[in-house]
Amino acid sequence: MTQSLGTGLGSTNERLSTVHDVAMLDLDGVVYRGPDAVPGAAEALATAQGHGLRLAYITNNASRTAQQVADKLAGMGMPHVGADDVVTSAQAVAHLMADALPAGSAVLVIGGEGLRASLEERGLRCVGRLKDSPVAVVQGFHPDIGWHELSEAAYAIQSGLPWYASNTDLTVPTARGIAPGNGSLVQAVRNATGAEPIVAGKPERALFDETVARVGGTNPLMVGDRLDTDIEGAIAAGVVSLAVLTGVSSLQEIVDAGPGHRPTYVSADLHGLDEVHAEVKIASGTARCGSAEVTHDGTGISIVHGDAGATATLRAVVALAWDLSDRSDTSVRLDGTLLP
Repeated sequence: MTQSLGTGLGSTNERLSTVHDVAMLDLDGVVYRGPDAVPGAAEALATAQGHGLRLAYITNNASRTAQQVADKLAGMGMPHVGADDVVTSAQAVAHLMADALPAGSAVLVIGGEGLRASLEERGLRCVGRLKDSPVAVVQGFHPDIGWHELSEAAYAIQSGLPWYASNTDLTVPTARGIAPGNGSLVQAVRNATGAEPIVAGKPERALFDETVARVGGTNPLMVGDRLDTDIEGAIAAGVVSLAVLTGVSSLQEIVDAGPGHRPTYVSADLHGLDEVHAEVKIASGTARCGSAEVTHDGTGISIVHGDAGATATLRAVVALAWDLSDRSDTSVRLDGTLLP
C-alpha cells in the first residue's frame, strides 16, 4: 500500500474499508443531496461497514443537531446510525469557544438549533441581541438568516467582540442545485466589519480533531466531494482522503488540482470505499490501472479501455493528468466522454 497527502494518487492492495478503521464521511454531496440520498450510498456504506469500517458522519452544516442529522440519515436507510456517529461543525466551534470563554458566558448566536444546542451542551448561554451583553459572536448556517441577524453580528463584532464561525463553505449542494452556504453569509459580515472569524469547520482541523475525540480511530479516511474544504482540510490535518464525484468538485477540477491540494484516492461514489485502488502505470502518454487504459492525444485525455465511471478508469485519468501537468505546468483537458 502507498499513500500520499496532497501530491499524487495512493494505491492499495486491499479494500479501503479494510485498510482504514474509520471513514469521516462528509454529508452534503457525498451521502445525500438536500432531502435525497445519493443513489447507492446506503448500500455502499452498509457493505463497507460490514467489512469492519467505522462510519463517522461529519458535516460543516451547523443548522441541525447531531440527533436530527442521525434521524435524517436513518430515514434514508443509512446503516446503524445514531447521534454518537454524527459530528457537526457546530459541536466543533462550541468546543473551541468553551475552551476560550468562561463557563456560562453569553454568546450572540447567528444560526439555528444545531448551533444553539451544541453551545448549551458546552455550558454557554445563547442570546440573540448585542444588548444582552454577549462576550463573543458565533455564526453558523441556517436558511432563515437574514439582514437583521447579519447586521446584529456586524454591530457586535465592531464593538470588539471575538467572532467565531462554524464553517466558511461558500456554497451548499441541494436537490435543486448549488445554493449560497455559510461562507457567503460570513463574507457579508466580513465585508461590513473587515474582521476575520475563528473557523472550526473544514478545511480547519478543529472538526477533524472533534471527530477523533468523539468517534475514535487511529487510521482515518476522509471522504468528501469538495477540494476546497474536505480535501484541503484532510491534507492540513494529516488525514488520507477519498474524493467522490457526487457533489461539488468535478473530475476536471480534481485533474486541475496542483501538488499539495490533491486527494489520495478518487472514485465516482461511495462504492469506492469497498474497492482496491490499484497502482497506475504510466508510459509514453498512456496510463493503465487494472484493465483500464487511457491516453493523451495531444489535446485531451480519452479512454482506450474501461468504463468512464469505473474507479480504475478514473484513477488512470487522474494519474495521467497529474503526471502531464507536473511535467509541463499546464492544465490537461478531458475528453467529453469523461465529463458529466
